[in-house]
Parts: sequence; structure tokens; C-alpha cells
Amino acid sequence: MTELEILREKILKLKGERNAIIISHNYQRDEVQDIADFTGDSLELSRIAASAKCDVIVFCGVNFMAESASILSPEKTVLLPEIGACCPMADMITVSGARSLRTQFPGYNFTDGYVYPADFTLSDIKKLYPGVPVVTYVNSSADVKAESDICCTSANAIKIVEALDSGKVICVPDKNLSAWIARNTKKEVIAWDGFCHVHDRVTTADVSLAREEHPDALLLAHPECRIDVLEMADHVTSTSGMLRFAISSDAKEFIIGTEIGLLYRLRKENPDKTFHPLRKDMICPNMKKTTLKSVLRALETMTPEIKVPEETRIHAKRALDRMLEIK
Repeated sequence: MTELEILREKILKLKGERNAIIISHNYQRDEVQDIADFTGDSLELSRIAASAKCDVIVFCGVNFMAESASILSPEKTVLLPEIGACCPMADMITVSGARSLRTQFPGYNFTDGYVYPADFTLSDIKKLYPGVPVVTYVNSSADVKAESDICCTSANAIKIVEALDSGKVICVPDKNLSAWIARNTKKEVIAWDGFCHVHDRVTTADVSLAREEHPDALLLAHPECRIDVLEMADHVTSTSGMLRFAISSDAKEFIIGTEIGLLYRLRKENPDKTFHPLRKDMICPNMKKTTLKSVLRALETMTPEIKVPEETRIHAKRALDRMLEIK
């Protein structure tokens, strides 16, 4: 047996003993996706975990995803195999306390105007716009969700904003998703200056080059990309949306504008179609931290456990529930 086969056998044995399920985000390593009971996007997986009949959830993703599982499944033990698997974008906003994005990412230029600098806090911006609803992307910490009015995903963000009885909304933490919302609503969008470093690095020049190399391919782009990139795409959607679109489309070739981990599942589910990454370096290092060894270690030691404090959990769940109520 190979090392991977031995690891798989040990994991599956322990999973049964612990009455556990393993869930994997679409951006995880191929072998991690293969051993998972469920693969999907962050909120999709948390909802699956909440309804699953199990005692333990091994969440192969990053910290805010495991927090969401804990918010929706407080009675279950939620394990994050790699405690250092964080989301830089989620860390770009805090409820209080200064945090300078310019120090963390000195190579980026930041805009002024409607986008607020990231050394503000959520409390600061709420004071500036009293009574304006805060729409928080699920790619955020439990603390930030708890201080928000409603959550959104990349798939339903426009629908959520349109459903609110307010002509003005605060959207955090992704400025690119916020720009996409603003482009598709008449409401005023006050956006935070956060971003996903994987998607934000894509430029229009990258799109032009990819189209030159693959002239027959459709371009699918994630709304975490910059607005000028999204305007060049054939279809803008979430990772789950890309999976559905690829299956239903008559097209045979696609350029994928999101983290390259999604290509594994796209190719697996569409063996007769061809998929190209928009950029070959669209890799999230934190998503790649989880390995079969860390999954096994988590099941052996039942650590690291992610537990959201009850008061925070109740308020964060309220924001998630409000989102789920909007059909």
C-alpha cells in the first residue's frame, strides 16, 4: 500500500469510530477532496454539517468556515485540521481595535472615496452611518457576523441587498464583491477595503492573454475578482455556480477565474470538457495547508476544536438565519 492509501485507511477507520463526517471546501487539495463525505462552498458545507447525523465535523477549509459550522451546529464537535489555516480577507476587518492592511500587504495600492480604509473597524463605520444595515459576506469571522444585520454569499449578495428595506447598505469585507453588487443595484453601497489576494491579483491583461490562448473557451469569474475583470467574463458566479454552469452548458471549454482547487472537481464531474485556470498562480496557501496527515491527526487527538462562544454564536446565527429566510 502507498502512504496515501495507508492514511486513507486509518482516517476512514477513525471516522467510523468517532461518528464523524469529513467535509472539504472546493479549494482543498485533490486527495483531501477525495476522502471527504461532502465537498462544496463554505456555507453550503456548514448547512450540510448542521443537518448531518454525526457527533464530529472535520472541516477541511479555513477558520471562518469552521466557525460557521460551530454557529449552526453548537452540539457537535467541530475540528479544523490546520489551526493556522486562516482567511486573510476575513482578517481584514475587526469589530474593534486597529488593524492596518497597509502593513500586512504593503504591495497593494488602496483606493479612497466610497471604500473605507481597513484600519477602520466595523464599529467605526457603523457610527458613521447609524441605522444603515450591515451586509456581511460569509467570508468573515463569527465576531463580525455577530455585529451584522444580515449575511450574504457570493451567489446571493445582490438578492440580499435588493431585499433590504433601505436605499443604502454597508457591505463588508470584500470591496470587489461590493463593487459587483453596486453595479447590479440602484442602492448606495458603502464598501469595505478588503479583498481576497487570490482573486484581486487578476487583471484585464490576464483575461486578454487567456482569451488569446483559449479563443473558444467561456470565461467564468468569481465575484471576488475586480470589477473590470468581471465585466470581461461570460458568466460571473460562485464556485457552486461554476460547477452547475459547467455541467449544464453546451460549451466544451472553459477558463476558470477562481482558486485552482476547483478545477479538480470540474474535471472530475465533466470528463468530456476542458478547463483552464485564468492564472496558474491562483492558489490560496491557507486552503492547501490541510493534508491527509493533518486530517488523521485531528481525528486521533480530537483537536484543534473550534467553538464559538454562545453569546457570539446566537448573534452570528441571527445574521445567517436572516439571509436564509430570503428566498
